[in-house]
Amino acid sequence: MARAFLSIGSNLGDREHHCEVALARLAATPGVRVGKRSPSYRTEPVDGGKGPEFCNLAVEVETALSPRELLEVLQGIEAGLGRTAGHLQPRPIDLDLLLYEDVVMHDPDLVIPHPRLEVRRFVLAPLNDIAPGLRHPVTRRTVAELLLALGEGGGRVRRLS
Repeated sequence: MARAFLSIGSNLGDREHHCEVALARLAATPGVRVGKRSPSYRTEPVDGGKGPEFCNLAVEVETALSPRELLEVLQGIEAGLGRTAGHLQPRPIDLDLLLYEDVVMHDPDLVIPHPRLEVRRFVLAPLNDIAPGLRHPVTRRTVAELLLALGEGGGRVRRLS
């Protein structure tokens, strides 16, 4: 079983509900066992994104699936919850594969670690709640170190629960 970390977010409709449904569908997936999960955060869109604030959280999973198979599961859950919008548009659900063991991958449709993970507070704050000592496989810095290095940058986040 491999250990992976995911980001779950929503900024359309009942955001918290969408995240919980996505998490439940993930937990019901054969070959995936959901482990630790962070509290939920309210976060502002970044990188020119539009729409209302997001509900974001991070989750650790143990999986028998390959990175590509796990990505396909995540995309299937997104489609099942009505995601049709592009990257910077409001969407009911957004599931990202952040890290998968120490894998470093640069395929056209799958990049691990997730691009810009280390400069996004909406990813690092929840991830820090469940894995502060986890090391980024490229920078070798821990999640806690990456979060601290952001200073005031990386977008505003507010812990909900």
